[in-house]
Amino acid sequence: MENRTVMKELPPGERPYEKCQEYGTGSLSDAELLAVILRTGTNGCTAVQLAQKILKCSKSHEGLAGIHHLSMEELMQIPGIGKVKAIQIKAIGELSKRLARTQAKYQIMFNRPDTIAEYYMEHLRHEEQERLICMMLDTKNNFLGETELFRGTVNASLVSPREVFLEALRHHAVNIILVHNHPSGDPTPSEQDLLVTERIRRTGELLDIHLLDHIVIGNQSYISFQEQQLF
Repeated sequence: MENRTVMKELPPGERPYEKCQEYGTGSLSDAELLAVILRTGTNGCTAVQLAQKILKCSKSHEGLAGIHHLSMEELMQIPGIGKVKAIQIKAIGELSKRLARTQAKYQIMFNRPDTIAEYYMEHLRHEEQERLICMMLDTKNNFLGETELFRGTVNASLVSPREVFLEALRHHAVNIILVHNHPSGDPTPSEQDLLVTERIRRTGELLDIHLLDHIVIGNQSYISFQEQQLF
């Protein structure tokens, strides 16, 4: 039988369960929180030590953010992480994104770019590819729906205004807001971003469907075309 180090073999002060029960979840480090999910370590490595290895595994992002950037295969290369633990870890990452988005949903105001950026931040800032999303609104700026228009490199030759307004017409939208992410983490609009936005804005004016804003999401930062008066 595989030799595993379990929580009860640790000194009382190093047991996340006991520490959580006595002092609350806020007292646990990131590694200890992850260790509670892992439950066991492997071959002389405690669950906390295994969690620390996981948090250092991503080459691009250290800590909890790295979970979003590790594939199932990469996680399963860590000794002690099998399919079940890898699924649990990925589920934690997805749950964190959904919790953040759910909380932001109740504060979103479509005339406040910062609230829109907050709503999409955790959903988009960890993405490895650019994603272009269109939010559709009615005459009173009530939310009608959203659709992902494109995934890849957002540029004027690939993003068609036709696709944007087919979706807008399908939802009977009269106002739209574009949101897309920069995987580099820098939300500064590129020349292509400016060209795409201007093409969509002009097409919308002809159809009487108005582009209210284009928000570019970076890493815990954003830029609003409307705020920056870029159109």
